[in-house]
Amino acid sequence: MAGVYLSFPFCAQKCTYCNFASGVFPKELEQQYSAALADEIRLYPWAWTPETVYLGGGTPSRIPPETLRSWLSLIPGCPWTEATLEAAPGGITPRKARAWREAGINRLSLGVQSFIPRELSQTGRKHTPETVASEVEILRQAGIANLNLDLIAGLPHQTPVSFSASLDWIERLAVPHVSVYMLEVDEDSRLGSEILQGGLRYGAGKLPSEEEIVAMYETAVLRLGRMGIPRYEISNFARPGCESRHNLKYWRMEPYAGFGADAHSFDGATRRRNAETAAAYVERWRNGLPPCVEESPAVASEERFLTGLRLSAGILLEPHEWLRFGQPIERFLSLGLLERDNNRLRLTGQGVLYSNEVLQEFLHP
Repeated sequence: MAGVYLSFPFCAQKCTYCNFASGVFPKELEQQYSAALADEIRLYPWAWTPETVYLGGGTPSRIPPETLRSWLSLIPGCPWTEATLEAAPGGITPRKARAWREAGINRLSLGVQSFIPRELSQTGRKHTPETVASEVEILRQAGIANLNLDLIAGLPHQTPVSFSASLDWIERLAVPHVSVYMLEVDEDSRLGSEILQGGLRYGAGKLPSEEEIVAMYETAVLRLGRMGIPRYEISNFARPGCESRHNLKYWRMEPYAGFGADAHSFDGATRRRNAETAAAYVERWRNGLPPCVEESPAVASEERFLTGLRLSAGILLEPHEWLRFGQPIERFLSLGLLERDNNRLRLTGQGVLYSNEVLQEFLHP
């Protein structure tokens, strides 16, 4: 069955590393956005019942509980197999956790990023390791035990030793799912822009080397595996049976409907994207225009390589695909970046580190 994604691009503060179309916006815009999002969900022609729901951002944990409940009440299928809410550590109370559970939320994804105070303060985050531990317990007491914690490898002042200390906290908290992202450097974040311009603000001059970042990621793969949390996707690790059902839909090219600013949808044949910013999304709503601003046919023969090879399980290829993509496949097999198991193709451990270079070869070969 398909999934539903709700976008809430509002934050209490903009983290230095963030390259999403989210941020701190006027309260009036947030109120108008809430009404526009409710209308988009209400007008959707539900011809199917969602299996999963995912609220991303931004900081969806800032949504007033009554607003969250009203949005979710418009989506059929409650209780869903999986309903995830992204949250920033700090401010999670027993009352909020109970309200989320009562609204249908049964999974929380906490944007921890690091357990080291110096690394957190440099990015603008204000929580402490103790805050995270306390809130993990609050969520469990409320009946939300399916938890994900995000970590970033490559933050300013971070070292392999400090990253290992963050992994110690992961082991101590014994959560079932962990996401590990290597820092993205691009002009869409304040930190990335500063790095590209050769500046020093936001700790841009204190980044670990590329070799150190790779070492941190490989340490995460090794240690999380030993904790019983193996990698199942390039950036995602889970205890068996605790993989993100919603995110697996993206990598397996299953249908999903997206609502809100910059939300994407896929019905199996066509991809659609809503207006990118909250302001543009609300403006289209006020003018009676549909939120979708871009629509294009999906090219399944290429996209399944881009998404499916991200999974540790890889993809099963048909005979015609071995012929069509034979040249890049053979090259990467010889380089040790891909491996073949009968008709299944997957990235090797080394191939994961060069995944961008490998995956782009399957576009218009």
